[in-house]
Amino acid sequence: MRILPAAALLFLLVGCGRVVPDTAPPPAPAITSAVLAGVASGPAAATLDLSADNAERALASFIGSCPQLLTREDASGLTRQSDWQQPCEVAARWPSASARSFFDSYFEPVRVGEGSAFATGYFEPEIAGSRTRRPGYDAPLYAMPPDLERAWPADIPLAEPTGRPPLGRYDESGDFVLYYERAEIEDGALKGRAPVIAWAADPVELFFLQIQGSGRLLTPEGEVIRIGYAGQNGRGYTGIGGIMRERGLLGDGPGQYDASMQGIMAYIRENPAEGRELMRLNKSWVFFRELTGDGPLGALGVPVRPETSVAADPAFVPLGAPVWLDLDRDEADGLWIAQDTGGAIKGANRFDTFWGAGEDARAIAGGMSARGQALVLLPRGALDRLEADR
Repeated sequence: MRILPAAALLFLLVGCGRVVPDTAPPPAPAITSAVLAGVASGPAAATLDLSADNAERALASFIGSCPQLLTREDASGLTRQSDWQQPCEVAARWPSASARSFFDSYFEPVRVGEGSAFATGYFEPEIAGSRTRRPGYDAPLYAMPPDLERAWPADIPLAEPTGRPPLGRYDESGDFVLYYERAEIEDGALKGRAPVIAWAADPVELFFLQIQGSGRLLTPEGEVIRIGYAGQNGRGYTGIGGIMRERGLLGDGPGQYDASMQGIMAYIRENPAEGRELMRLNKSWVFFRELTGDGPLGALGVPVRPETSVAADPAFVPLGAPVWLDLDRDEADGLWIAQDTGGAIKGANRFDTFWGAGEDARAIAGGMSARGQALVLLPRGALDRLEADR
């Protein structure tokens, strides 16, 4: 989910709903898949500096991804469902204490394109909330509104880049129109029209929770309500970090704010009127659903795990596959499992690392902007078949 998407400027959610910054490199080139980007053999898995703890976490997440690996079509073109059959069967009974040898035995690392990686971070925000509206809790977290739908092509000719009809609603006259934007929703357009899951105490925290796409609400009674991405209003996302940069508000100079999530939030809080208008420039609004599992769900429909799950572009990485990162931020080095996607996570070797919940996770994810090298671990034999096909 993330829409989402937490690094040197700001996030975008997505996919399933997570979030990510808008400090990524220029837009992805016309190359649309890993096969078109080019794939080459990397160093042997046994040579990777993989710790026992990292390998054990990765093995557990890989096992959780196997049902999807065995049934999903791989949009990257790198693998077939049958490629994952043996690794998944073996993983289910492999002793966790020797997890590293599993990856050494059943995978071969490959470079997609040049392998030059850019990684950001996302986390699971914790904000104050209440199931009922009460003094100090006035910002609604809406579930999906019943009148939000996709237009029939005959009603409106403009389609999304995916080719699907756009999201919107039918007005009182029966005409299809775009759905309410952020400013309209904040001004009460959905009052009585959409279910309210809970009420947030801080609209700024709610804004960033929407960008992340999932999070936890901590109630005055001590209840923890986990929520996840359910949908979006169909309006385009605007990264306010990029706007602040254009306006000279971010940087190292006098009067400028740090180019991080924390710096952006500081500006909004210290300049409430300007900050509110800035947030409203992002017309996108995220709707939530309550989750009952033990973690936020990624694009594969399985819980994402701190320091183990990473969002990737499924056109360049098979979702569920292991990914090795060697970056200039050492805390992000190691083996990750691609279990999520994000609206700004596009192109080869673009990743968004998940750090969990809490203040440490918030600090790491909010400042994560790392570059280095990436390897995708494919089941043994997949690369030989790709080369034979070429």
